[in-house]
Amino acid sequence: MFGNDISIDLGTSTMLVYIKGRGIILNEPTVIAVNTDTEEVVGVGKDALEMHGRTPPYIKTIHPLRDGVISNFTLTQEMIRGLIKKVLHRVPGRPRIMMCVPSGITDVEQRAVIESAREVGAKDIYVIEEPVAAALGAGYDISRPRGTMVIDIGGGTTDIAVMSLGGVVCSRSIKIAGDEFTEEIVRYVRREMNLFIGPRTAENLKCTVGCVIRRDKEVLCDARGISSITGIPKKITVSSNDIYDIFDELVYNITERAREVLDETPPELHADIIDDGIIMTGGGSQIFGLDKRISEELGVKCILADNITECVVKGSGIALEQIDTVNDPTHIYHKKAYIHE
Repeated sequence: MFGNDISIDLGTSTMLVYIKGRGIILNEPTVIAVNTDTEEVVGVGKDALEMHGRTPPYIKTIHPLRDGVISNFTLTQEMIRGLIKKVLHRVPGRPRIMMCVPSGITDVEQRAVIESAREVGAKDIYVIEEPVAAALGAGYDISRPRGTMVIDIGGGTTDIAVMSLGGVVCSRSIKIAGDEFTEEIVRYVRREMNLFIGPRTAENLKCTVGCVIRRDKEVLCDARGISSITGIPKKITVSSNDIYDIFDELVYNITERAREVLDETPPELHADIIDDGIIMTGGGSQIFGLDKRISEELGVKCILADNITECVVKGSGIALEQIDTVNDPTHIYHKKAYIHE
């Protein structure tokens, strides 16, 4: 049966919306376009992204989230409202909304997430930690007394957690993720090739030739930008052999935080993690060779989840659908949930 319960994975780069009984019905970039003269919203999601770099000065495209948390409360509300309207003429009644949050979110940041959901008409708001949702969405039963480790690399944050009995045993959340890899490409191209490129061009390079280990077969990709020497448009060709080592510091930071989580994990759970491996989710995990690098550094196999970019919202949807099947609304899957009547 269809309902009006909504699960939202509000990421730095992408927002996914899951509706109970329907599945994922929206996957759009977390971008909003605003007329700064009139303060009118002129586009959200894909519509706003298409305007990026192609608008007059008084229309700005803005990412209202930075590093996985809300940086502009008002615009975030408008963006959520606008994206929900894209898939529903109206949300019937007052829906229950489950919001996914990084495991290391502060009380202030969490309050901003809750209030953004309240402002779009939510009746009850539940909060689920992203690594918990990611493990559920990847198909793992975390309710058992067995250790499960997840590394969820999104756009703005990387969440690393070990779970058992439905709760987080230990975790780390760092502001190094897919966006940092993209920015590293921007810096590399400017430094080594004297070319200014935009984030969309850098994102294309990351997806096409980006890697953290040397590929067996070289991959090439063209990029266009503005020469920092002549100031005129210029085209270059970037090779995977040129950039595989520029991400070393970022990979080091992720693996060190993962090592810290493993060090804090009770010995009884180590054997489970070694047997099952580390689950990797999130769009940032798709960089070529990242799973192999982390596996080599930690000495534990890493497994890329199926539907890797949708695990968090699917997992929160699973938790959302179980709200009515348990007596306690703070079921173990959303242990840190909050309800607002």
